[in-house]
Amino acid sequence: MAAVGFNSFVILAGMRTGSNFLEANLNALPGVTSYGEVFNPHFIGKKDTTELFGVTLAEREANPMPLLRRLRSETRGIAGFRFFHDHDPRVLDLVLDDVTCAKIILTRNPVESYVSLLAARSTGQWKLTDARRLKSTTVRFDPDGFAEHLATAQDFHLRVLRRLQTTGQTAFILDYEDLASVEVLNGLAAFLGVEGRLKAVDDTLKKQNPEPLESRLENPEALAPALARADLFAMSRSPVFEPRRPAAVPTAVAAGEAPLLFFPVRSGPDAALRNWLSGFGGLREGFDQKTLRQWKRAHAGHRTFTVVRHPLLRAHVAFRERIASGQLADHRRILIRAYKARLPEPGQPFPDAAAEREAFRIFLHYCRLATSGQTGQRVDPNWASQTAIVQGFSAFHPPDLVIREDRLAEGLAFLCNEIGLATAPPPGPDPAAEALAAIHDDSLEEAAEAAYGRDYVGFGFGRWRR
Repeated sequence: MAAVGFNSFVILAGMRTGSNFLEANLNALPGVTSYGEVFNPHFIGKKDTTELFGVTLAEREANPMPLLRRLRSETRGIAGFRFFHDHDPRVLDLVLDDVTCAKIILTRNPVESYVSLLAARSTGQWKLTDARRLKSTTVRFDPDGFAEHLATAQDFHLRVLRRLQTTGQTAFILDYEDLASVEVLNGLAAFLGVEGRLKAVDDTLKKQNPEPLESRLENPEALAPALARADLFAMSRSPVFEPRRPAAVPTAVAAGEAPLLFFPVRSGPDAALRNWLSGFGGLREGFDQKTLRQWKRAHAGHRTFTVVRHPLLRAHVAFRERIASGQLADHRRILIRAYKARLPEPGQPFPDAAAEREAFRIFLHYCRLATSGQTGQRVDPNWASQTAIVQGFSAFHPPDLVIREDRLAEGLAFLCNEIGLATAPPPGPDPAAEALAAIHDDSLEEAAEAAYGRDYVGFGFGRWRR
């Protein structure tokens, strides 16, 4: 065991922050072994590897603790792994509470990491060991994609910070630029309590994007407006030194010429509600906290609302639009590999109603595990409980009205009456109901209620009726 009491370590980082390079240098130290992304939902350690220390991917999915124990007990010296925000959340709780597990926090300027991520996705080149094989490319900067990337990184590091504070622990903090310093890396060795030191920084991996940021973008003019919307002061340093931020604002949509603000719930009747709102002078969207507060101040008497859908119908919409379609390819693979769901090729129909019913039942089982924290993936907002989603809205400000979809016409009429407007025609029937009716049976009702008991009780849902 290390002199300071550490028997393992975890590298808390994100994609394109230099974690591969850091891991290579740690593995060059005698008595230190880092096993890669051991709790990545799709592999164990590295791509296409599905077993480590005799623990299979399916066994790790069922319970990650045995693999964590074996990693520590069957490694000579101090063992560790890399952990990103989308890895098994159960493991994050375990290692953050363990004072014998050293925490290494690695950060990088989020603009650089985001552009690097776009380039890696475009070229398929995630690591470079021979500079002659470098695949150069330019990428298109997406302001909305960057905002999501930034929010995800901030949320992850603030969660880590909070847990370290409440448990009285500290971490070794590195920035991407620190990885070039052998002195800093040897300081990390001292922090871990190992005797070995590096004579030089490992040169196996090469920097993939040495050019200036602007030269790597197809649309560098989009960079400045996007950065103006975010507080990037000292963002190249560890976020643990930044002031805490209020909860992120959801993607709200306002009517162009009416004081109506809609907070959409994923896999709900979003398109129909957007179309209804557009009848009041078009739509206004793309808010951040500042502009949303400005909108509220400028629209005295405004009303904010959201719409909740029957959990069974909403889950079926998520299943069809996100899983069966292949849109969320990673979750689709997990359902097939770990839960044995039989799915047609993306976008292709099921052979019959029975086949779709069985695959959907498996998806509902997965939703039950996900919403109770028993899977290795974070809960996607398309099938998170609507209770949790509405609570998230309330972190900014509670909505004035929560409308049940089956009472949509009455709810929208009430809103219009509240602000003194003539009622616009409500949305028509949703075709999603017909698709569910074709496979509906009691087993699906039971599975949905098991997955979304909070929604059934909290919002008063009963058995689904077409």
